[in-house]
Amino acid sequence: MHASPLDVAVSTLIIARDGQEAAVERVLVEQPVEVALNERVIGTAMVLAQDLDVFGAGFLFGQGYVSTPEDIVEVVLCEQGRVTVYARTEDRGGEGTEGRSDDRDADPETIITSGCGGTGRISRRMLEEEFSPAAESRMDLAQVGELIRGTLGASTLQQDTHCVHACGYWAEGRFLGCFEDVGRHNAVDKVIGAILLRRFPTGGAVYTTGRLTSDMVLKCARIGIPIVLSRSAPSSLGLDIARRADLTLGGYARPGRVNIFNAPRRIVAQLPDADATTAS
Repeated sequence: MHASPLDVAVSTLIIARDGQEAAVERVLVEQPVEVALNERVIGTAMVLAQDLDVFGAGFLFGQGYVSTPEDIVEVVLCEQGRVTVYARTEDRGGEGTEGRSDDRDADPETIITSGCGGTGRISRRMLEEEFSPAAESRMDLAQVGELIRGTLGASTLQQDTHCVHACGYWAEGRFLGCFEDVGRHNAVDKVIGAILLRRFPTGGAVYTTGRLTSDMVLKCARIGIPIVLSRSAPSSLGLDIARRADLTLGGYARPGRVNIFNAPRRIVAQLPDADATTAS
């Protein structure tokens, strides 16, 4: 896929009580990208066109089309603004939709999520299914701080444009990376895609700059992320899913403090030295 600029310079006029002045601001480039499963377009998302391979895999996981790394054969980025995931999975789309899954809009068991643009659709089955036991990873506050600082420090587009969400991942005792996107859901999808493509190990901790609504927490529960942290807050249904999946759910996370809404046992003030080197 042709590399697009991630941000552009735009002339602005700053108006204040003591006068006005010309300025130049960096504006994030948001664009539509189609996600296809085995050549069939599943949907179009408005995204930051960066790390689209992991986004495509994570997007299809969130929609229930793929479940494990073993499902995915290959991810191909196309010049026409499309990411195609080839997977060993049953295509659940209906007939007569010209290759698109819009027929799911008429399915009473499909729920449109709180994602911006209405691109998020999940089956009610996914909200009601049983979850595999969450890993018993642990972190201390110093490691939580490293995850938060690593995420915010790596989010350079946020520093330049103030227009993106970021999602960072911690596992095996260290900060492993951060993904940015115009939408909070998209940033989480990219982390999940990195797990599906085996770039990140399972069983770690995620930190998002977005609020923890039901679909955000559901994705983490299904992929097996036991510690889910946010600088914002959870919704009631997000908390309900965390309770059912036995996830550690933390809001208002800052270096040195976090408000744990569920399963506080995985986060402690300080780990013993022996544990600190191996904690996820």
